[in-house]
Amino acid sequence: MINLTINDTKISVPENYTILQAARDMGIHIPTLCHLQLPDTGFVNRTGTCRVCVVEAEGRRNLLPACSTLVQEGMIIRTASRRAILARRTMVELFLSNHPKDCLVCERNRDCELQTLAAELGVREIRFNGHRNTYEKDFNGSSIIRNPEKCVLCRRCETMCNDVQTVGVYSAVHRGFDTVVGTAFDAPLSDTPCTFCGQCVSVCPTAALTEADASAEVWQALADPELFVVAQTAPAVRVTLGESFGMQPGTRVTGKMVSALRGMGFDMVLDTNFAADLTVMEEASELLHRMNHGGRMPMLTSCCPAWVKFIEQKYPDLLDVPSTCKSPHEMFGAVAKTYLCKKLGVDPKKMRVVSIMPCLAKKYESTCGEQSATPHNPAESAKILPQVDFVLSTRETARMIREAGIEFDRLPDRDFDDFMGESTGAGAIFGTSGGVMEAALRTASAWADGKTANPVFEQLRGNDGIRKTRVLIGGKPLRAAIASGLGNARKLLDQIRAGTHDFDVLEIMACPMGCVGGGGQPVHHNRADILRARAEGLYREDADKPVRMSHENPQIRRIYAEFLGEPFGETAHRLLHTSYSPRDVV
Repeated sequence: MINLTINDTKISVPENYTILQAARDMGIHIPTLCHLQLPDTGFVNRTGTCRVCVVEAEGRRNLLPACSTLVQEGMIIRTASRRAILARRTMVELFLSNHPKDCLVCERNRDCELQTLAAELGVREIRFNGHRNTYEKDFNGSSIIRNPEKCVLCRRCETMCNDVQTVGVYSAVHRGFDTVVGTAFDAPLSDTPCTFCGQCVSVCPTAALTEADASAEVWQALADPELFVVAQTAPAVRVTLGESFGMQPGTRVTGKMVSALRGMGFDMVLDTNFAADLTVMEEASELLHRMNHGGRMPMLTSCCPAWVKFIEQKYPDLLDVPSTCKSPHEMFGAVAKTYLCKKLGVDPKKMRVVSIMPCLAKKYESTCGEQSATPHNPAESAKILPQVDFVLSTRETARMIREAGIEFDRLPDRDFDDFMGESTGAGAIFGTSGGVMEAALRTASAWADGKTANPVFEQLRGNDGIRKTRVLIGGKPLRAAIASGLGNARKLLDQIRAGTHDFDVLEIMACPMGCVGGGGQPVHHNRADILRARAEGLYREDADKPVRMSHENPQIRRIYAEFLGEPFGETAHRLLHTSYSPRDVV
């Protein structure tokens, strides 16, 4: 333990503590910008580049960056001396002098850490007027837009992309005043190994990284009287959307969300949880088929497009391992443009499917050529339609609700529309790490064991980036592994490649803690308590559902009886399954 004094108060802390950690343990606020501590991962961004957290230490000539300076025995620290405060204010003014002045129309207005710091430090003018760097925006990613002019060199995206996700897209390029965080050879994101997971967007303190906004196109579709526009809402959105309107993290706003979407003009509001139940039917069938017929094991769930792109790029030799099931929102689009159109008498070419997702990789996924649906009319069978036309993030959806003048917190709770609006508790937990596997194993267990009780596999739940356990399916032990975050996925995929793995089924989600921490969610400022509250909200929704296993969903039974036939059958394969191809890595 190290003994030191902070603001005239003595404290003892572990020797590996920074001044910032010690101050926070005392409840002392020191402003930061580049500092980033990722929950439940152990990763910390301690570059100390912004110098916003400087403090004064007795006997030291220079101010010390609190985030990267380790405590030393006998230190006497002042966190709010006049010298430290003036230095922080000067640093923020320097950032602002090289920053665009479009705050009023910026995507991160009122949720920008640089803007918050300027207000906190009382910056009312920018005394430094000189050359300002200008760069072109990168619009060439289907999910993410880069605006280097708003980069403050915090290097958070580097830590997230390179250390946590192990994708390796970002690094500092150029020297001196021209330094900026970018890609190798300044390539557009579409020409890099980027998986579009959006975690760099989640940790960016400004609008240097934002989602590709589809709201204008959706408004245009909603205003077209010739179109029939359908919304589908992902599991995790219903426990995060309320945060954008001042509600506590984890608050379930399903009914208000449905009311808001109807108020915006959608012709039908349906539930991606229904398609999650559909995914369970196909995935559980595929798992049992592999187990009973000597198929390729382990089997990996394939609901997350970011990790699918990751495995296609980094592990092309393992492409026979993932389940061939499409993701739930793409399954939804496939049956919406076929089954639902036929039921409603709507021309598939006139239907637009809008996915409201916690994820930015879904934007990329919806543009992939293999994600397409054949119209139900045999004469049109040669014509291919996109399954999902537009993808909105949770943040975009919240902005659109505000644009429509809707008072979200005062809305009545309403139910989803019929046909594809009924779901089970199994569908609800798709939005959290471990939930996809638990949902699939509930049905696989019931089918294999002939039981009707609702099994709950609590051993699959948790916050650790890698979790392993055993479950019994049909009297046979099944070894399960769960990874959240692509860096953790890499560890397990390396074991499969080396033949040293000890699991039969594997769930991977690209975002830490799953979709509740998705790149399109309200910014959670890396607070573990917010992510856990979101996950708990989904488990509460599961527990409150009268039906908790996907194969017992009456509407799921109906769609198989009326349209799809047998799970894992010919029609289901044509519409609900996909294939994978190696992708070149630049």
